[in-house]
Amino acid sequence: MTKINYKDLRAAILSLTSNETDEIALMATFVCELHHSDARFDWTGFYRVTEPELLKIGPYQGGHGCLVIPFNRGVCGAAARKRETQLVADVDMFEGHIACASSTRSELVIPVQNKAGRLLGVLDIDSDQPDAFTQEDADNLSHLLSEVFALVR
Repeated sequence: MTKINYKDLRAAILSLTSNETDEIALMATFVCELHHSDARFDWTGFYRVTEPELLKIGPYQGGHGCLVIPFNRGVCGAAARKRETQLVADVDMFEGHIACASSTRSELVIPVQNKAGRLLGVLDIDSDQPDAFTQEDADNLSHLLSEVFALVR
């Protein structure tokens, strides 16, 4: 299993996003760098809060994703609703999992907020490998998301 060098990933993403405040530009750059940093990542993308209790697909890398996800459905909805990271070793064991891609075996979804605490969306990473993600992945990516999206209003 590939292990991300989070120090290098952080340096690359921060250098590319320095002083940027547009959340779509940040999402597109973040997801491109992240997706290509690790072979475990089959689909990497953002779902944005576009209406109350509703996520819509944002910038992503990989095959097609679901276009709309309500807060009350799936792993992404749970992360948005609870504002808590969802680390799912086996998506078939997650009640209410939405199969946007039949190849997905495990998933890591992290809520994304600006500095003021407004929920912007979620970062969704899918793998075609079971139990592909670790708490170390969740912690490092959560911290990096906080840094990158701190300037978004």
